[in-house]
Parts: sequence; structure tokens; C-alpha cells
Amino acid sequence: PRVCVVGSGPAGFYTAQHILKHHGAARVDIYEKLPVPFGLVRFGVAPDHPEVKNVINAFTQTARSERCAYYGNVTVGRDVTVAELRQAYHAVVLSYGAEDHRVLGIPGENLSGVYSARAFVGWYNGLPENRDLKPDLSCETALILGHGNVALDIARILLSPLRLLRKTDITAGSLAALASSKVKRVWLVGRRGPLQVAFTIKELREMINLPGARPVLNPADFTGLENAIKDAPRPRKRLTELMVKTALEKPGEKTAEVQAMVAQAAAPREWGLKFQRSPQEVLPTTDGRQARGVRMALTRLEGSGDSAKAVPTGDVEELECGLVLSSIGYRSLPLDPAVPFDTQRGVIPNSSGRVEGVPGLYCSGWVKRGPTGVIITTMNDSFDTAQSVLEDLQVGVLDASTSREGFGAVESILRSRGVRPVSFSDWEKIDAAEVARGKAAGKPREKIVDPQEMLQLIGH
Repeated sequence: PRVCVVGSGPAGFYTAQHILKHHGAARVDIYEKLPVPFGLVRFGVAPDHPEVKNVINAFTQTARSERCAYYGNVTVGRDVTVAELRQAYHAVVLSYGAEDHRVLGIPGENLSGVYSARAFVGWYNGLPENRDLKPDLSCETALILGHGNVALDIARILLSPLRLLRKTDITAGSLAALASSKVKRVWLVGRRGPLQVAFTIKELREMINLPGARPVLNPADFTGLENAIKDAPRPRKRLTELMVKTALEKPGEKTAEVQAMVAQAAAPREWGLKFQRSPQEVLPTTDGRQARGVRMALTRLEGSGDSAKAVPTGDVEELECGLVLSSIGYRSLPLDPAVPFDTQRGVIPNSSGRVEGVPGLYCSGWVKRGPTGVIITTMNDSFDTAQSVLEDLQVGVLDASTSREGFGAVESILRSRGVRPVSFSDWEKIDAAEVARGKAAGKPREKIVDPQEMLQLIGH
């Protein structure tokens, strides 16, 4: 059987890996619109979290299998349609992720100085489409809307000492911009309370221990939470206890952590969490062009736990800032009119990865279940879809006895449209060049951010 996977991020690679491992004869072709593979592992994971990128080693093993092939620089839906792929393969799995961001839907969100978290992360991680972002870092206060790990990543990158960032694979351009940044205060704002934050304890602890930056948490936000967390699941309990401890601890209780906090009290930079505030409008400067602050509705919570809803109280507050980053989630987009798409939920309607009403078409990852979870969540989800493909092959829902040409058929379509795919060995040349450039600068790699430069490098 010939299987095609669209998207080379974790969802695509884990789907391919599972099919190859559990079917001794299957061949899997992976298509990717960029010349370079690995999706959010390359373009989403923070530069100072290199250990999270180790999954690339396993993905590389999969790509090097003689039953697997990688075709980069091919945009499905434009260079080749899903219908054409379905003609060429026994099964097609869509694993192309979430390439857009959720909008705030408030006045002023298009002012200069307002950016989506997705674009900002793409900028410092070398995502080609964001390479020219040029965020304005000339203000002292930045406001991040959202209480997830991506929001903490951005705060950490904005406030990290340069000596720490210089050793990472952050792009040269963003490192230079951060070197002259004036940002010294970052507020992370959420609509709900401390019990509803979406970040995890590891990321919070890393932020609290960030050298040269002190946490500013308002003790009033955390009073009375001890009772509320008694019955909370352990991860939520530990996370809340860490916030409470950071907010309430007095200098003088000389634990090692407190000594660190005392040292940080003199820190030139600071960050804090603000709760129960919902953005109403980004406020413009007098010339009407730049963001100068955000007006927020104060909220109260109805209900408790994860299902608590934030309801405006009628009171408002203005926070001054020159940089606004909206980190309220990513969003999948429809790829091809031939594929059903639920615009409300931003997913392809499916059951266990089988696309509703289109036999032989599957989906995995964020486009299947929505843009949530970490790499391990995506791994399990992709194995689930791969299992559906294997079952359908086994019971004959997918007829593997009819021969399909696979890439042979696609190659002639691409050639007729003037598209030259990038192979995995081409990528390995780009990879080697990046690592060599990084070595010269004392970094793990220096990412090439221009796709044209990548293609020149491999002689395309």
C-alpha cells in the first residue's frame, strides 16, 4: 500500500513512523510546503529548549527508511490537489497543523506594535513567512494576552540575558533586535484566574528562576486559594502552590529560592501575571498609528475549575504598553475545497482520524483535534490515526490490491506545473550548512530564513 502524508511536523512524522513500523510493506511519502521539515519542532519550540527538539533524531530515522520519502517545497492544494493525491495513493493523511492564529476581534488590533504570538515566535525561530516582521522593541513595557506556555516562552525570550540566548539556535536577526531591545517589563494577562492558567509548572519555574528578572505577583490574587486547590489534580495543585509561594514569600525566610528572589529584587527587569482582565480595545497614540496601551474589562468568574467562565463586571482598566502580543491560540485553515472543514471549530470533521464522508482520506494532529497539547499528545493522536489506516487496510476498506503509482504520478503533475520537490538528502545539505554556520558563531545552528537561499544552496 502507498500512503501519503501531508505535513512534516510531529503529526506527519509520527503517523508515518507508526504505519512503517506496523506494516512491513507499506510505503509512505511525506509532502511539506517548506523546503525544510519538522514543522513546529523547528519553528515553534523555543530556542532555549533544545532538549524538546531531540525528537528530530527519531523523525530523521523515519525519513531515512527505504520505504519512506520526503518531498519538500510542495504546497498541497496549489501545486497538487488532494483529489490528485487520492488518485495516486491508497490512503492520504492530512497532518498540516494550524498555520494561522486566532484573532482578538477588538478595535485597534491592527495598530503598529500589535503582533500575534504565532508571528513573533515564527520571527525568532526563523519561519520564512515571518522573517521580515521587525517587531518594535523600543518600549519599556510589553503586554502578552494569554496564560499558556507560548506566552511564557515569549516573555522569557523578551527578558532573557543575551548571554543565554547567544548559545541557542535563535536567528541572527532576532538576536540583534533583542540586543537593542528596551523592553524591561512584561505583563501576562488572562481573562480568568490563577486556577485556570494553561501553562505548566516546568515553564513557570523556569520563568521564576530567570536570571536578572524578578516576578511581580500580587498577593491579593492568591488569597483564599488554599481551600480551592485541596481537591484539585496534583499538577494543578503544585502549579498553584508555586504561584502562591512566589507571591507571598517574604524576604527573611532564607531558603535558597528566597535568596535568589532577594538577588532578583534588585533585578533590572520584571514580569508579572495579571488575572481576570479581558482586552476590549488596543488604544492608539495621538497620531492613531501606534499602540500605547490596552483597555481591559475586569471580569469575575462564574463556575469553578477549568470550566469557569469570565464575565465582565462593568469596570475597566487601562494598561500602558508599546508592544502587544496576542497569544490566544493557533488556528487551522481549510487546505482544499475537496476536503470537508468545520470552520467553527477549525478542524477537519473526523472519527478516529477518518475524514467524514471521504473514504481513504484521514487526518492527524492539530487539524484533527484542534491546536492544543504538547508533542507527546500529538504522538498519541497520530498513532491513533495511523491505527485507523492500518485497520482499514486489514479489513479491505482500503483496497491495496489495486496498484497506485504514488509519487510517480505526482512527479509528472509537479513537473508539468514547474515545481521541483526538495528531497530529504537535499534537506541534509541545508542542515549541514546551518550547523556549520552555527559552529562559527558558537551556536548549535544558524537557521537559513530565506527559502530562495535554501534552494540555491542545493542547486535548485
